[in-house]
Amino acid sequence: MLKIGYHASHELFPPGELLRQARLAEELGFPAAMCSDHFNPWTDKGGESAFAFAWLGAALQATSLPFGSVCAPGQRYHPAIVAQAAATLADMFPGRYWVAMGTGQYLNEHVTGDPWPTKPERRERLLEAVKVIRALWAGETVNHHGRWFRVDDAKLYTRPEVPPRIYGAAITAETAEWVGGWADGLITVGKEKDQIRQVVEAFRRGGGEGKPMALQAALSYAEDERTALVEARRRWPMITVTLEQNQDVATPEEFDRLTRDVELGEIKDKLRVSADIDRHVEWLRGDEELGFDHVYLHHVGPDPDGFLRTFARRVLPAFS
Repeated sequence: MLKIGYHASHELFPPGELLRQARLAEELGFPAAMCSDHFNPWTDKGGESAFAFAWLGAALQATSLPFGSVCAPGQRYHPAIVAQAAATLADMFPGRYWVAMGTGQYLNEHVTGDPWPTKPERRERLLEAVKVIRALWAGETVNHHGRWFRVDDAKLYTRPEVPPRIYGAAITAETAEWVGGWADGLITVGKEKDQIRQVVEAFRRGGGEGKPMALQAALSYAEDERTALVEARRRWPMITVTLEQNQDVATPEEFDRLTRDVELGEIKDKLRVSADIDRHVEWLRGDEELGFDHVYLHHVGPDPDGFLRTFARRVLPAFS
């Protein structure tokens, strides 16, 4: 049965506020949660950007929810550090933490000053990192001198009995097919059922048949649809930027420039925007039909508390 989770957006809210929202989500009956992992926000004005691994320790302690996060090992994070951070969380909170790994975005990774590889090279780097992380979780002493990084005599002395599940983060069908061969599950984003179906089918075709799948669904809800649209444009205009630009733009200021003239219709084409709760349930039914076991609701509209309370009362019961 589909579980509807809460997505904590570090790009939109400071960490203390996100922690309060996570507690409220649990209190209202949301069964799971996840968070983003950014160094920079998408937009300069009003953006936030707390350190996800530190926040996750607090969130897992403050709630009883299972949590996941998305990160990109290989540039901003050395894979040995990702392995240690994730192992620590999984040891303290057994069975409650999973991690999704992707190839990253220049927005976050360029802060190291290292060159930004091509997409095929970033895939190669990610797979190299995942192999190192899994070896460390298995208790091996790792000496690795690869193309992308070195690991010398690394061993994790604090490890969970069961390592975290690694989801492969994929937006395109091509990437989904690739992660199907090595990831423990899939996490993707999207709006329309036909678009998401292509990603799901590719993941299964690539080796993901039978593996768990999660969707991060960006949406905007308000009692008035225009309000939902206007607030989504204000908070999340980057959704209209092309995938190629999304991965290669360096700064929030550049995203602001690219989205300065975004119209409301463009937002509605990219996000689940509706004042009709039944329409939101319909979208989620489509996700369930595609085989997702979790959908994490990423609300980019107004009044986060009102959103949580309304969806807890009117959406969660439809999937219980």
